Amino acid sequence: MKKKSIIIGAGFAGMSAASFLAKDGWDVTVLEKHNQPGGRARQFTADGFVFDMGPSWYWMPDVFERYFQQFGKSVSDYYTLKRLDPSYRVYWNDGPIDIPADYGAFKNLFETIEPGSGERLDHFLKEAAFKYKVGINKLVFKPSQSLLEFVDKDLISGLFRLDVFNSIKTHVAKHFTNPKLKELMEFPVLFLGALPEDTPALYSLMNYSDIKGGTWYPEKGMYQIVNAMYQLALELGVKFKFEEEVVAVNIQQKSISSVDVSALVDGKKIIKEYQADAIIAGADYHHIETDLLPKAFRSYSAKYWDTRVMAPSCLIYYVGLNKKIEGLQHHTLFFDTSFDVHGKEIYKTKEWPTDPLFYVSAVSVTDASSAPEGCENLFFLIPVAAGLQDDTEELRDKYFDLILTRAEKQLKQSIRESIIFKKSYAHKDFINDYHSFKGNAYGLANTLLQTAVLKPSCKSKKLNNLFYTGQLTVPGPGVPPSLISGEVVARLVNKQLKVKN
Repeated sequence: MKKKSIIIGAGFAGMSAASFLAKDGWDVTVLEKHNQPGGRARQFTADGFVFDMGPSWYWMPDVFERYFQQFGKSVSDYYTLKRLDPSYRVYWNDGPIDIPADYGAFKNLFETIEPGSGERLDHFLKEAAFKYKVGINKLVFKPSQSLLEFVDKDLISGLFRLDVFNSIKTHVAKHFTNPKLKELMEFPVLFLGALPEDTPALYSLMNYSDIKGGTWYPEKGMYQIVNAMYQLALELGVKFKFEEEVVAVNIQQKSISSVDVSALVDGKKIIKEYQADAIIAGADYHHIETDLLPKAFRSYSAKYWDTRVMAPSCLIYYVGLNKKIEGLQHHTLFFDTSFDVHGKEIYKTKEWPTDPLFYVSAVSVTDASSAPEGCENLFFLIPVAAGLQDDTEELRDKYFDLILTRAEKQLKQSIRESIIFKKSYAHKDFINDYHSFKGNAYGLANTLLQTAVLKPSCKSKKLNNLFYTGQLTVPGPGVPPSLISGEVVARLVNKQLKVKN
């Protein structure tokens, strides 16, 4: 008889773990609170608009391809990719710059902004390519249960080239002096991890992914990735139970014997029990530990969690317009205010921003199916500190008015009077929908002291058959790392529970 595993949560990491375990012969059941798979990458429709709720950037296409290839499949079996050109647009105070997909054009752009920077860009990306190759192939696939995992010839010989003890801010400054070029090279870590001065220069691998790997779009939206992973899991025999939230775990002899879920049956809430030999929590790590486990079985203290450095939360607006915006790009970054001030408000003072940077995704520029004919589908995002209080409708309206005014000024077009749909999403929603620790959107910041073995472990220290996957454990935040996280923990489950090599 097959051994049974329960996956808590049908996000990217949970579905990845489920598919790898099913491939290795497990009987897998995924328990999901919501009525659809995807977790933070869910989708909703309203008034003819189709909104992806979470991730909107498709980077590292090789990671997605590698994922499906391990099941004898290809990305193209499930969805079609289009490379965006320009990759994105950036607005500064003195106007916009489009970031070309072609590397030669990108290099020429650098030269026009800072003479001599093109050659330095070549050198920067050569180093970043090494970090990407070693980081993706060697570092992120470690379960990080012991430092001995990193006793590897390539890792040891390339330790200094990986630049783990230098900051990305210092590393960028060695190559470029122009403030715009610095901001272009620093923005991926600011939006997804930590201040550039607190992020290891190892993460210039993100620049390599951006510039060389390209920015892509799955036709019909990012939810196509969710659909693809869901369909693959079903093909492998994974069972999904939607609208069933895990509310308790039952422990016997230092192992979880079963979980209890709250489910709606015939209009009534009932408690159902699922037995399992292994549990993988793809839901919020802190929630599982502090809300579901008795104190004696928690791996980390409240003090430990409170001292973690969190990646940002988000203030998001899903907006539908009854007209098209002329000259709009698929991805647009508004850097027409202080990069440094907003960064410090996210990570240092941890307060609502005074005049934030923000980002706009307009998928309807690329994908007509995302909006009614002649309409525009917009996604506004402001990165904000995790753990903020006073998330009120009045505050959300204040920030929407602020960034809309700036967007209209930069785009030289009116937007406000053309809005026919608007929905906001912020701290309270992340907590209510995902039990998100401090309302975070991305997980833990990628600081040196929160890397590899210094992250919350993907294996419980107190329970023999409880494992974790997703953005609060290894390898870290982001969609590609989530796919990898599921694979890593599935391998660890097989190794430790001795089901299959």
